[in-house]
Amino acid sequence: MPSASDTTTVTSAATGDTTRRRGSMLLKAVALAVLAAGVLSFPSVAANPFILSVGVVIMSYAVLATSWNFVGGFTGYISLGHAAYSGLGGYATGLLVIHTGINPWLAMVLAGLVVAALAVPIGIASLRVRGASFVIVSIALVLILLLVFQSWGSFTGGSNGLRVPRPFGPEVLRPEQHERFFYLHALLLGVALLVWWLIDRSRFGTGLKAIREDEDKAQALGVPTFTYKLIAFVVSAFFTALGGGLYALWFGFLDPIFQFSILVGSYMVLMSLLGGIRSLFGPFLGAVIVGYAVEYFKNQYGDSQFHLVAMGLLLGLVVLFMPDGIIPAATNLVERFRPQKTSIREVSAADLAEQRRTAGPEAGQADQQARTDDGTDIPSTDTPTDTSVTEGARR
Repeated sequence: MPSASDTTTVTSAATGDTTRRRGSMLLKAVALAVLAAGVLSFPSVAANPFILSVGVVIMSYAVLATSWNFVGGFTGYISLGHAAYSGLGGYATGLLVIHTGINPWLAMVLAGLVVAALAVPIGIASLRVRGASFVIVSIALVLILLLVFQSWGSFTGGSNGLRVPRPFGPEVLRPEQHERFFYLHALLLGVALLVWWLIDRSRFGTGLKAIREDEDKAQALGVPTFTYKLIAFVVSAFFTALGGGLYALWFGFLDPIFQFSILVGSYMVLMSLLGGIRSLFGPFLGAVIVGYAVEYFKNQYGDSQFHLVAMGLLLGLVVLFMPDGIIPAATNLVERFRPQKTSIREVSAADLAEQRRTAGPEAGQADQQARTDDGTDIPSTDTPTDTSVTEGARR
């Protein structure tokens, strides 16, 4: 039987683990509060309207990257053509406002639902393939939509673009519009993060992560892999379309070459990989870094393509040195300096000792039932046994 000192040591270790978990949860809550306060206070501390507009662009990227992460982060399917859904969401929002005159916010939600409905047959067709084949299918979709929206000039404006009426009247100046749309993007990002967090802690999320690790094994264990992938795909398309619609209402102009660009889809992938596709705030962190870098290079080097070279180098560095992203790499670094966690055997022993102490007579009855016909006790799994003494007695 474990000695009193052993039980005390193990119980203290278990208590220490509980204290560390509570401390970690408190630290995460404080970090989340600081992050929310920083985001909400950004418009008031922005130096000028240009900096504020850059903040809106970064928040738009964060919404798109988080929306992409419903597929890439959970299932491991890499889509380079997710700009198809943001472009469809933007154009559907603008066309609904122009041709029906309905409320712009209602138009944005309806556009998201329309794109989600279109994503069902698209997902049924594209999710039957994996790996490089899925990437090629996603690229083909966005290129097809680019040609359609460029050619259908009578309806979409074609290469001349589509001017979208802004939801706020002319009495609202542009800096104030930037501030309002910054908060609207932050609200949409918060909803997307909440949904991602809920899925991550659900049985559905567990099935999606099983697909990411080994789809064939997950299917063999009874996970409805295709259904789970399709649901994640549709949810991702819905939030991506909402992000595209909100961008259209803010910017006020849609160009098919930009809206249906593989580069936009590549940015979503880069942002998520940079921050960490398996973490909640990974895409947001990646959007802050990549979005700021893109706007900085565009501002410094004008119409040159130097920002593309910089983004390519950044992606190469991430793949080489931080394949899991910044947040997982930082978490692993912190774990190295923490005290070693208590082993599973010690915690289990503490639980068993506590059960024996509180069970009382029931434990005695269990021990009585464990006796053999000749009166010797069968060693229990939690009782330390000296194998050398036993062997000597047998000799």
